[in-house]
Amino acid sequence: MSKKTSPAGGTETVVYQSSLQLSTATLTFLGDLIRGHLKKIRSRWRKLPLGQIATIVLAVLRHDQRVADMAGGNDVSRTTVGRWVKEVVRLLAGRAERLDRVLKKIARKGGHVVLLDGTLVRTRRRTGADNRKNYSGKHKCHALLFIALTDTEGRLLWVSAARVGRSSEITACRHEHLTAKLREADLGAIADLGFVGLEDSWDDPVVITGYKTARNRPLTPAKKQVNQLLAAERATCEHAFAHLKSWRALVKLRLDLRYATAQVRALMLLTHQEVAR
Repeated sequence: MSKKTSPAGGTETVVYQSSLQLSTATLTFLGDLIRGHLKKIRSRWRKLPLGQIATIVLAVLRHDQRVADMAGGNDVSRTTVGRWVKEVVRLLAGRAERLDRVLKKIARKGGHVVLLDGTLVRTRRRTGADNRKNYSGKHKCHALLFIALTDTEGRLLWVSAARVGRSSEITACRHEHLTAKLREADLGAIADLGFVGLEDSWDDPVVITGYKTARNRPLTPAKKQVNQLLAAERATCEHAFAHLKSWRALVKLRLDLRYATAQVRALMLLTHQEVAR
């Protein structure tokens, strides 16, 4: 049997349309952000209009469209689209507030408590030593760990830097000095049972968790009721993660820790634009 090595004849580029389920306010916000950046760096030229650039970037982040496909459909190079995406991610991540400023802002507004939780974002499997440290034995997958704070209304306030999947939530919180900053801002945090042991001061606790059951020692009805009340308060935190993970660029991260942190924080700001409209 002879092998055919010549390319198939009659091939042509097919451009298709795709629906982008985002508000006009988000598109306008991103276009204004790019316009302000170009004015700051004194660059007045881009190959496409700013509105079209914002649409391309949102399509990559929202639907995880391949950069090469978006480049071919808009008659630009792949490196140009990739540069636009990284530029927008960097601009959005730069607008994310630091942890201490977020907590102080909540305290000034009269808030008393925040919701603390962690989430895993799956990554592509790697070979060698890089493969082992991203593997989460608890969830049996390769992922990156993020710690997040939300308010009682389910609005994401702050996202930590990315940690390898084998890290624990308590270790990530201690690396960020979370309890000390909560105590400094005179705030408390409600967390799930995965954060039991994070509190470092039993006289003045700032992290509120439920009760764990032990072998041959079931929980009393009062402790079960406390767990139910805390779970009801934490329900809005799960809604915040659901809104964040609706961006399909987070289906499986293919990036390093630093850029993954910037991407998640950038998507947090875009989520604010969508949820607050």
